[in-house]
Amino acid sequence: MADAETFRNAMSMLAGAVNIITTDGPSGLAGFTATAVCSVTDRPPTLLVCMNRSSFAHQFFQGNHVLCVNVLGASNKEAPALFANREFSMSERFDRVQWGRLATGSPLLDCAIVSFDCRITNTSTVGSHSIFLCEVQDVRRGTGRGGLVYFNRDYHPVGTDAPPAKE
Repeated sequence: MADAETFRNAMSMLAGAVNIITTDGPSGLAGFTATAVCSVTDRPPTLLVCMNRSSFAHQFFQGNHVLCVNVLGASNKEAPALFANREFSMSERFDRVQWGRLATGSPLLDCAIVSFDCRITNTSTVGSHSIFLCEVQDVRRGTGRGGLVYFNRDYHPVGTDAPPAKE
């Protein structure tokens, strides 16, 4: 079996879309940067989001049972570092960018290329992480045309010249 360091180094070579995952509700406001997000099914529309259980923000997601997956575009290179930086309080992180709300009340990043507003319908635990299965309640498309991926421990813009996807 591969050791943890070998696994992490190998995974750094697997490009992933960069997302800011947010929640708000009775347990409080929180957000974090994640690449561990993927679609599960379109009936019902469901996403999978993985989160480290040792994260300070984990308790808020567990308590609120809602989240918003905000997919970052090529112009959002500063946002992931902001939401991954433990030097900033949650309120400082949220004060530095513009937000909206959809059905669940989870913060929707105004500059996201797409946002998925979700209810957490199931949670599983594997090793150090919680796996949230999230039923999509609403979707908002932004105006950005290029994506942002995390690859080899850095952020890279992709598809900036591509035309917008058809609805």
